[in-house]
Amino acid sequence: MSKNPRVQTKIKAELGDNKQQYLSIEQLESLEYLNCVIQEVLRFAPPSIATTRSVTIDDRLPASGIQLQKGDEICINIFNLTRDKRYWKIDPDLFYPERFQGEDKDHHPYALIPFGSGHRQCIGQNLAQLELKAIAVRLMQHVTFGDGGLEVNAGRFNSKSMLIPKKIGVTVTFD
Repeated sequence: MSKNPRVQTKIKAELGDNKQQYLSIEQLESLEYLNCVIQEVLRFAPPSIATTRSVTIDDRLPASGIQLQKGDEICINIFNLTRDKRYWKIDPDLFYPERFQGEDKDHHPYALIPFGSGHRQCIGQNLAQLELKAIAVRLMQHVTFGDGGLEVNAGRFNSKSMLIPKKIGVTVTFD
């Protein structure tokens, strides 16, 4: 949010003026723009950059013709799926929550799988998203974040399986 003041302003507008109100689960779920922001955060910086799966039957990849054997391990790069221009109508390198209200609302179901998919998807994903919404709401009710500047934010990610910034700087202003 510190890098996107426009997004932060829209979240605050959606929340309204009541800074002391605790929101119910139903109220949290009804925050349409916040839901879009959460989806965009999970798309833009997924909690895990990849997952592996075991091939259960012999198969051949249709585009390349590569033969897969039962028992082979394949890597699904979640991060690359979220940046693949074939699956996103709006520039996937742009942080733009509104994509989930319009053109990219009906994206390919496997273009955004931050918690995996199918029978092995994370069973805690709904709880994790609800907690993220609750935390974001409480913060947005009381503070405004600012970007700490290029010097403290200029860095790549440390990562083997997760996106973790090397350095991050944020300013916090209490409203």
